[in-house]
Amino acid sequence: MVAQRVFRMPVTIFGRSASDNAGPELKALGARKVFIVTDEVLWRLGVLKGVVASLKAENLEFYVYNNLPTEPTVEFVNAGIKSFEEYGANIILAVGGGTPIDTAKAISVMATNRGTIEDYMAPNKIQTPGIPVVAMPTTAGTGSEVTIFMVITNTKTNVKTLITSPYLMPKLAILDPLLTLTMPKGITATTGLDALTHAIEAYVSRKAQPMTDILAISAIKLLAENLPRAWANGSDLEAREKTLLGAYQAGLSFGNASVALVHGMSRPIGANFHIAHGMSNATLLGPVMEFSLPGNPGRYAEIAAALGENVTGLSDVEAAKIGAEAVKRIIRQLEIPRLRDLGIDREKFQEAIPQMIEAAIASGSPDNNPRIATKEEMAEIYHQAY
Repeated sequence: MVAQRVFRMPVTIFGRSASDNAGPELKALGARKVFIVTDEVLWRLGVLKGVVASLKAENLEFYVYNNLPTEPTVEFVNAGIKSFEEYGANIILAVGGGTPIDTAKAISVMATNRGTIEDYMAPNKIQTPGIPVVAMPTTAGTGSEVTIFMVITNTKTNVKTLITSPYLMPKLAILDPLLTLTMPKGITATTGLDALTHAIEAYVSRKAQPMTDILAISAIKLLAENLPRAWANGSDLEAREKTLLGAYQAGLSFGNASVALVHGMSRPIGANFHIAHGMSNATLLGPVMEFSLPGNPGRYAEIAAALGENVTGLSDVEAAKIGAEAVKRIIRQLEIPRLRDLGIDREKFQEAIPQMIEAAIASGSPDNNPRIATKEEMAEIYHQAY
């Protein structure tokens, strides 16, 4: 008997200039006062100019909360909740990368649930639906606009916690490739590799299902072909559009099949050394693929083919190894450094490894991997990434 699977996704609008219709879309959802969560750089650069004009055209009041760090933390979520309660909006519009979207999700559920965000830093503890969230990504990578996940950092414990709840799914996702044109080269690389990691891990996850398989393979093809182009020429709108589509498909795939060892090991690096999530994923992806491929060589062989590698006549193991090399080649092409080149002290990194391993295991993500890693094997992977 085939196990029953659930596939979740929000209503999605995808296309050039889609963000210019934010006002009518929010009004159709019953918006009266809009709480905008974004970051200061995007606001200063005028990325939200069309969005704001659209809201004004519909006579919607709005407040802009853009006091955000590079990663969502408990402190900034609490500050956002206070601002939201003072303003009294009935819908939240998140514009930006993973930090604004995850912060918006946290504000949404904490507006309707008791206690503090720390009380909910575990799977499925949120009891009540939150304020509706409309998510509008300006990066092509996190997938948070289409998932039931958010990641919040507790700076007191240096732990990044994955919080899961169906109530974290945005009501609407608006994806406009024009908004991604402002991404700098480095962010294009790290967010795009985050998306590639999502797709690869969803495809090999023990929780994979037919729908996620289709999306994951499509995402791998789109990202392998277009991410390097978008990175090399940020004004290549076709490459930007296809990279955003790939990231969206990757988000839907891992949002329903979950992630695995890379993400489990990546989050503690970010929490301890304040490395961007996509960057820490990228440093781990190659070593984790090489370690994991014996667990499901057939799946990794199919990934190699999706990456555009010629695997005709090869065994699954041979093809899987070529796929791992292809991913490492893309990572090098996008000029992703090793952890030691990011200024992380070797001794401090070594000291943190036992705690990072425990945090990775506690997240549950490594249990989805096709090959389960021991603590000793995880330590070796950390060393390789360094």
